[in-house]
Amino acid sequence: MPAPDASLETTIGSLTLKNPFLLASGPPTASGEQIRHAFRLGWAGATIKTIVPDTMDIRDVSPRFAAWKDEHSGLLGFENIELLSKKDESYWTGEIAAIRKEYPDRVLIASIMASPDPGEWRELACTVQDAGADAIELNVSCPHGMPERGVGAAIGQHADLVGEVTRAVRQVATVPLIVKLTPNVTDIVPIAQAAIDGGADILSAINTVQCLMGIDLETLEPRPSVAGSSTYGGYSGPAVKPIGLRMVSQIARELPIPLIGIGGISRWQDAAEYIAAGASAVQVCTAVMWGGAGIIREMNAGLSGYLAEKQFAGVGALRGRALSRIGTHASLSRDVFRRAAVECPERCTSCGRCVTACRDGGYHAISMADRHAVVDRDRCDGCGLCSHVCPEGVIVMLPGS
Repeated sequence: MPAPDASLETTIGSLTLKNPFLLASGPPTASGEQIRHAFRLGWAGATIKTIVPDTMDIRDVSPRFAAWKDEHSGLLGFENIELLSKKDESYWTGEIAAIRKEYPDRVLIASIMASPDPGEWRELACTVQDAGADAIELNVSCPHGMPERGVGAAIGQHADLVGEVTRAVRQVATVPLIVKLTPNVTDIVPIAQAAIDGGADILSAINTVQCLMGIDLETLEPRPSVAGSSTYGGYSGPAVKPIGLRMVSQIARELPIPLIGIGGISRWQDAAEYIAAGASAVQVCTAVMWGGAGIIREMNAGLSGYLAEKQFAGVGALRGRALSRIGTHASLSRDVFRRAAVECPERCTSCGRCVTACRDGGYHAISMADRHAVVDRDRCDGCGLCSHVCPEGVIVMLPGS
């Protein structure tokens, strides 16, 4: 008989989640109704689109999104230059109270941002926690629009400023305090340490990566084009997952603090990778914008089935399991060698991609004979390039001498 699905309950600091999936702060959490819709579908929690003081003017441009898609319109990367919540404090205090009453078993996190004045951060933190927020997330990491005002990543790129804001809110926060970190730094660990020193209970990483999506070669307008001009925006979607995994694992290896992983999560497999890299839970935004909040059903089912198949008792048993295998380049074994080999040659379509790749980017070790790829073992250096460019999976890397 197949093993029963594993429990997805997880803890992140003092918070308990029904499953490790939360909506990230962004367009999918821009209103109370969107959050309720997600909770009905099975999300364990949500981080409200960043709330700002009523004195902070938030006006968006149009359009404000750009996408990098494959030939089938599948999402590869996504850019946004959207700002923070346009709804006022009274709207959110009312919605926080109402949602908490309707969904007492879900975790509702209030993301906040204020001016560089620490007093404004404290005041806003008190407002959202008095309304009933389960936790507060400090947005010191937005890479577009807000840094021009001295906030967002303008704070998050400096350890001293991150520590200052965190300490200010810690003075008044009675609920768990989360700091959301920016990837737009040389080394994320000192920034994470500053947040911990300031009193953070949990870290979430990463916010979006600053980018320029592209340029329309017909008009020479950068994308997204706003009356012919644009600005640098926040990059998200599948393409940023490797960056998020790196930074989450770096923090997990160095610092003893609960982590929420963010960045490029669109499938249960992505979430499992973040958990194996040290996260206790994950936040999802772009995938929901692209595919709808209903993706939670498959994510829950897939992760539960995976945990059962691997005989992990739960999410906690997977957490950090890959960390011991991540080290320095110098520590990697030079005693193990893998060589390219042709398996299932009948699947070879004679496309020649492996030949071209090995000739121009490798060691000229592959040729075609009788319309099939042939590997010269003496020339093969074991780089593995051919196995990645082969569209049919004909070439694999096998142990060799």
